[in-house]
Amino acid sequence: MSKDVEMKEVELNELDQEKQPMTGDALAEKNGAVKVKVPEDPDVKFTGLSKDELMKVAGTAGWVRTRWVLLVLFWLGWLGMLAGAIVIIIQAPRCKPLPEMNWWNEGPLYQIADVDAFTEDKGLEGVIEKLESLGQLKVKGLLLGPIHTVQKDQLNTLSLEKINAALGAPEVLDKLLDRAHKKSISIILDLTPNYEGDKPWFTRLVDLSDKLKAGIQHWMKKGVDGILLSSLDKTEMNPSEWVALLNAVHNSTEDGPKKRALIGEMSASSARKAVETLNSTGLDLLLSGVLKPNQTGQEKAGAVQQLYSSQPQTSLAWTLSGPRTGHLASVVKPRSVRLYQLLLFTLPGTPVFNYGDELGLEDLRTTSPKMVWDIEDPADEKNETAKALRAKMSSRRDWFRALSDLRGKERSLAHGDYVHLHNATSSLAYVRIWDQSERYLTALNWGTAPVTLSLSHHDLPLQAKVRLSTDPERHPQDQKVSLDSLELGPKEALLLSYPYTA
Repeated sequence: MSKDVEMKEVELNELDQEKQPMTGDALAEKNGAVKVKVPEDPDVKFTGLSKDELMKVAGTAGWVRTRWVLLVLFWLGWLGMLAGAIVIIIQAPRCKPLPEMNWWNEGPLYQIADVDAFTEDKGLEGVIEKLESLGQLKVKGLLLGPIHTVQKDQLNTLSLEKINAALGAPEVLDKLLDRAHKKSISIILDLTPNYEGDKPWFTRLVDLSDKLKAGIQHWMKKGVDGILLSSLDKTEMNPSEWVALLNAVHNSTEDGPKKRALIGEMSASSARKAVETLNSTGLDLLLSGVLKPNQTGQEKAGAVQQLYSSQPQTSLAWTLSGPRTGHLASVVKPRSVRLYQLLLFTLPGTPVFNYGDELGLEDLRTTSPKMVWDIEDPADEKNETAKALRAKMSSRRDWFRALSDLRGKERSLAHGDYVHLHNATSSLAYVRIWDQSERYLTALNWGTAPVTLSLSHHDLPLQAKVRLSTDPERHPQDQKVSLDSLELGPKEALLLSYPYTA
């Protein structure tokens, strides 16, 4: 082969190599890299330091110093957090211990003197049927009856231990007690002896207190939670007789540790007379009737302040209605029902209402009108006037339930201190305060003209939040209002709240 031919073959071989793809070995050889394959040895494994080697390393001066530094930092941090927690606990304001509260202080009491009027002539069975509705109102006790047997003005017919057969058998009352207790509603029986007569306590007779004591002991054994004695301003029992009656109530423990109550009612003409009655009888609770619609703001404030300053609020009850005085809407007029409900619910003590007061039920030629139950769905009512009335009753019931719910949940309303802020002829304002709980301010104007209250000088905040208003169009819920110039329209009442500040 000639030399020229050999040179051409070399050029062709080089050209063929250039056409090869530049990957893999070709790329490596083209770029002058050498690919070396290392054989895998299955016997070669990574092993860490042994225990002895670790201990030897850990024992070096550097690691010892590091561990000591970390240990000291840990304990310093722990001691710092402990010291901080102690400082916070010491500096934080201590919570005020809650006062002793009994069941009659925990919510409103509801009076049903005429059982048939309340239950549509169903007697005690009807009361059982209505327990669910009463539970929705957060009622804590029913003042029931009188249901015992007696002929008008005939002492020899008095039997405090027998139930009027027209209202139901004794077994029905047992059933009522059981069902009511399951719903946390207490039952109080009115044992006023001559309740249908002109003299509720007959003429002063020696054996009347003995009959009362025997009757109380009988009903306590049955599981009744309390006894109501009304018209105390017309009785002449002496202190020793009251002690005997109180012992008959309080010494009965057949139904467990629950405290029983002896409750009195009187149409007091003054707060002074109510204070005297409480002091002389030792009653657990007194429905005094010292508040009256025709009183001025100064008179209402004075009556409340006198009772509050001289008696524990656990013994105070407030009411404007009753079997003899009539229903709230008739006593204060329908337009003012919500205003006075707000007053009763926010005073220091127990609010007491006559049946139907939550609806604005009015007396029509009788103080025992039939209760209205079909108010939940007035849409089916064809008479527009009746439909509007039922809708208004439903709205009033919602208002009552909202007030009762707040009264039960908020500590300031349940047992807070009463601080008077303002009174005038037609207006009143006060605040309820408990420890670090939210404060509640009540402002009322039962006059026919608007008023403006200036409350900023009482160490109050500049503003407060509306919780409830009798006129939600003027003062909608959660609106912030100025306490420097708080405007109230005619017959308007507000329940305001503001937070505790240290």
